[in-house]
Amino acid sequence: MTATAHVIAFLIWPETRPTTLALAEEALRVAQRVHPDVSYELRFLQAEPPVEGQWRLPGEPWAGRLEGCQRVFLLADEPPTQVTPVLASALKQLARSGISIGALSAGVYPLAQLGLLDGYRAAVHWRWQDDFTERFPKVIATSHLFDWDRDRLSACGGLAVLDLLLAVLARDHGAELAGAVSEELVVERIREGGERQRIPLQNRIGSSHPKLTQAVLLMEANIEEPLTTDEIAQHVCVSRRQLERIFKQYLNRVPSQYYLELRLNKARQLLMQTSKSIIQIGLSCGFSSGPHFSSAYRNFFGATPREDRNQRRSASPFEIAPAAAERG
Repeated sequence: MTATAHVIAFLIWPETRPTTLALAEEALRVAQRVHPDVSYELRFLQAEPPVEGQWRLPGEPWAGRLEGCQRVFLLADEPPTQVTPVLASALKQLARSGISIGALSAGVYPLAQLGLLDGYRAAVHWRWQDDFTERFPKVIATSHLFDWDRDRLSACGGLAVLDLLLAVLARDHGAELAGAVSEELVVERIREGGERQRIPLQNRIGSSHPKLTQAVLLMEANIEEPLTTDEIAQHVCVSRRQLERIFKQYLNRVPSQYYLELRLNKARQLLMQTSKSIIQIGLSCGFSSGPHFSSAYRNFFGATPREDRNQRRSASPFEIAPAAAERG
């Protein structure tokens, strides 16, 4: 191992699934294989003593092994109940020394418990959003895939772990290497941290009402050529008035308003993720003209499509301001 190796420690809690660690490790291993000048020393450390007879990922006890690390990632697939005082002291010392500390999946919990995420953005899996926000109000919990806020990194879990590690490679060695690694791993595209998690429909709308679910699925399937409220009501076999009552009761808006917001959010996603022209995006999201699209977009997001796109592109790729709050 060369003297210039980046030392990265993975601090693993019991019952962490292999996939979470494998995604992060593989990105770094592949980077070293495709680029001979890239050098990482990886340390795999157990945050807590294993329970007798319980399967666990390989790793040494963490004690005394956090010094000399450039980055430390905390891995957990379920929120740990506590952090031992000795480990808490070691992590706080790392934070005071300016070491980058990351959290993958439920690894955000121990960092938040220690106050090391206060005032920072942190990507929290949608399953834990309500619980985490209630328990840690000083943390700016987001529904992003991952967040890189100063010296704190977090990924919500799943494939977002790989997205975050590709961002690490891009920061350390340039976008070309991150692209080469993604090609080696057959990743369709490199996702940015500010992209939002795909939350299951029932969780997004906060209801399991079958007619509401059917109506929203119809709307999502008909973005380019929007259906009328009467057509949607006919498809889900209720009257227009009944459909409006259901939307008002569960989503606090009429169907046409929800449909418009759905189309505008889709348009914003296309603005940020594609090079399509603004007029193409407007038409693909069911708007009849450029001025109509621009006016509706500005009323909802507070900026025109062009202003929003330009602001996003002028931001640093790893320090992007949080997206405009979703109307709820």
